[in-house]
Amino acid sequence: MNVKGNQSVESFHRRLGKIMWDYCGMSRNADSMKKYRKMIQELREEFYKDVFIPGSMNDYNPELEKAQRVADFFELGELMVVDALDRNESCGGHFREEYQSEEGEALRNDEDYAYVSAWEYKGWDQDPVLHKEELIFENIELKTRSYK
Repeated sequence: MNVKGNQSVESFHRRLGKIMWDYCGMSRNADSMKKYRKMIQELREEFYKDVFIPGSMNDYNPELEKAQRVADFFELGELMVVDALDRNESCGGHFREEYQSEEGEALRNDEDYAYVSAWEYKGWDQDPVLHKEELIFENIELKTRSYK
């Protein structure tokens, strides 16, 4: 509330969403995601220097609530790109352009990426730390899907 900047919370939210869609959407590549990470860091800095939140802190203020959610979205968005960059494969609904067959099908890497990722937040100025929980499949066989 004390920033008293010139840009609405909504404007930052829209810009963040567009950046995420354009650089870390369903189809992505390492170069675009590295660019995206830098863009989100710059936008977050701008947010904390130039956001305008109307109203008061002493009453119910939906704009203040929205600003807190958007602040969280910056951290979540950056974490999404960190996780996506860590996985050198195409899997699920996320297609890494660098990992596709000659026919354009997604190439999974179950040998190296059959785990659940849990990232430990260390602050804005530090990379998060990856913790892995290995997945063990006893009753199903892992297969690459074909969309043909």
